Amino acid sequence: MTVHQRDWQAFVTPGKDGAVHMDLAVDGITCAACMGDIERGLKRLPGIRAARVNLTSQRLAVDWVEDQTGADEIVAELARLGYTAHPFDPASQKDRQDRTGKELLRCLAVAGFAGMNIMLLSVSVWSGNATGIEAETRDFFHWLSALIALPTVAYAGRPFFRSAFKALASGRLNMDVPIMIGVVLAVALSVVQTVQHQHHAYFESAVMLLFFLLVGRYLDHNMRGRTRSFAENIAALKAEVAARILPDGNVREVPLSRIAAGDLVLVSAGERVPVDGVVETGTSEIDQSLVTGESGLVPVDPGQRVYAGTLNGSGALQVRVEAASGATLLDEVNRLLEAASQAKSKYVRIADRAARLYAPLVHGAAGLTFLGWLLAGMEWQPALVIAISVLIITCPCALGLAVPAVQVVASGQLFRRGVLLNSGDAIERLADIDTILFDKTGTLTLAEPELCGPFDAKDRLVALAGRLALASRHPLSMALVRATHAITPLPEVKEVPGAGLETVVEGERLRLGSPQFCGATARQIEGALREVPGASLLAIRFGDGPVRLLPFRQSPRPDARAVIDHLKAAGYALEIVSGDTEPAVAGCADVLGIPHWQAGMKPAQKIARLEVLQQAGRKVLMVGDGLNDAPALAGAHVSLSPVSAVHLSQAASDAVFLGDRLQPVADALLLSQRARAAIEQNLWISVLYNMIAVPVAVAGFVTPLMAAVAMSASSLAVTANALKLRWGEGRPEVRAAPARTSGERAQG
Repeated sequence: MTVHQRDWQAFVTPGKDGAVHMDLAVDGITCAACMGDIERGLKRLPGIRAARVNLTSQRLAVDWVEDQTGADEIVAELARLGYTAHPFDPASQKDRQDRTGKELLRCLAVAGFAGMNIMLLSVSVWSGNATGIEAETRDFFHWLSALIALPTVAYAGRPFFRSAFKALASGRLNMDVPIMIGVVLAVALSVVQTVQHQHHAYFESAVMLLFFLLVGRYLDHNMRGRTRSFAENIAALKAEVAARILPDGNVREVPLSRIAAGDLVLVSAGERVPVDGVVETGTSEIDQSLVTGESGLVPVDPGQRVYAGTLNGSGALQVRVEAASGATLLDEVNRLLEAASQAKSKYVRIADRAARLYAPLVHGAAGLTFLGWLLAGMEWQPALVIAISVLIITCPCALGLAVPAVQVVASGQLFRRGVLLNSGDAIERLADIDTILFDKTGTLTLAEPELCGPFDAKDRLVALAGRLALASRHPLSMALVRATHAITPLPEVKEVPGAGLETVVEGERLRLGSPQFCGATARQIEGALREVPGASLLAIRFGDGPVRLLPFRQSPRPDARAVIDHLKAAGYALEIVSGDTEPAVAGCADVLGIPHWQAGMKPAQKIARLEVLQQAGRKVLMVGDGLNDAPALAGAHVSLSPVSAVHLSQAASDAVFLGDRLQPVADALLLSQRARAAIEQNLWISVLYNMIAVPVAVAGFVTPLMAAVAMSASSLAVTANALKLRWGEGRPEVRAAPARTSGERAQG
């Protein structure tokens, strides 16, 4: 079906400075060279301001002047370049990626099974040629090999053949073109030599070639596929409808797109707030941890601001809309997140950069070899054998496995240390780090608050309060239940929305909740906060007795101080950037010995701090867990999130660490340094292999069989080098960070 402009116009949105924007999912992107082809190709069109490809999600973001180029022309140009475009949709893109992964796995299984069987036949032929095998038996084994190899190559080679045909059709060369030529020529020559009753055929070379290439392609696809779509996680927080209060007092649910500033909406208990606005009537508690990073539920009264995506707790609210769909803080976070992730997509891995020169060099070497031997007087068939040998021996198996093999072994070692990788190139970027930014709440501290000080079992008032707290899901109430080990709830508990709980015990009223609800004075509250700076207070009052204030605080992770001291000793510059209150952040920084900290930071402020450090030449690791950390996690050179983090932060981060300890952060830094060293060694192995093997093959001293063996040996060499990462002893110590100048240290 012909795609008309009006079909694509629905996916065009207004951009900046009079431009328009469109997001596309592009099939066929396999490496950084593909990214360059697309970005350079589109920028040749008039009016294109920016074209950015995200290698992980295969997402293309285009900004252009609509009067100069149409949306259909952009799609047509992509088709001319050999790439198929679809409207970007996170759900359908995930399904497409899953289908690609399953196809690669099936092809890999077929190539591996067929390769084992052909090798058994080939070993019999090789040994028979040395001991006097009968010609009829050798031909029979060759025909059996052909019977296995031909359908195997046709099936297992499809990922490479499709990519190669598209590249050739658009007048380009990519890494899959020499693979296709080498495989097809090896199979065709083997069939010819089988028909001619030759001693050697090279079916096993073609099949094993495909097997090793599919291993590298599947490992790379699997690693990149583990990164989740940011938009998919944002959608889980955004409401699709809002309950608008009409002038006559009736409530009607309408699409969020029909809500405008100034409207009045109803937010029931347990619902997510659909808009940014100000509370007009109602009292409740809002879980704002996803947006501000503040610990615990925040009481809200008339006149206070609430944000889209936050969760309303116990009471109904009427909210006057200030910003609706497309203009909320959640939408701002989404835009920052997309911009940061697109910036990171420019990172080009070492293996991909090296592979850009591979195709023209290999084709040139093989073609010149063939012509050279023809000019030297050799017949076409032996000259073609030598040319095929050059193609096979220079196969990018070692180059293709150099990075994925280390990534797989390193990710296994990191998993044993409690670190799960989301991004395939995170290992390389972790090794560059010299500055670490920590969020406080849920990152340096445990996610759940704890009662400050031990609980005295003889304290009857606190024990009663623990039983009363069983009636609430408030984080502080749950922390009190854990501290008191209460298991028997009190009867007839009444909940006062936004305030606390009360019941009657032995004829006296027992209250548990906010200090104001229990009648605490401002002086009492100030005194309690002076004793425990940054604490959250839960009040108890029994009858007409005095108010009892219990301080709760999120405790630092058990090994946080030791890890922080270790990182400082290793030379890393450390900072806390948190959305929590100043007393809470200052107290945490003092306990952990981190001199540089900032509190009350919004997402844009964290991004701004990152940009300042990046402009100073720093390589920043961001460690955070809240929604307000997500743009900074995506924009940092590399990022980590604890497993307790919100889904969006986990998606934005390059790795997730497990457990209550901070040690996995230190482990990740050292293991990444070792892994990057192994990657660089593997790339040097690949380079030296080609420097030695190619001249020997061009000289005619290598058959296709020997070329396949040499190619396999180079692949095994880089794999064995990667396996050295498993031979480390004991828990790693963090090596010193890259040295900084005195001026940089002063800025830190």
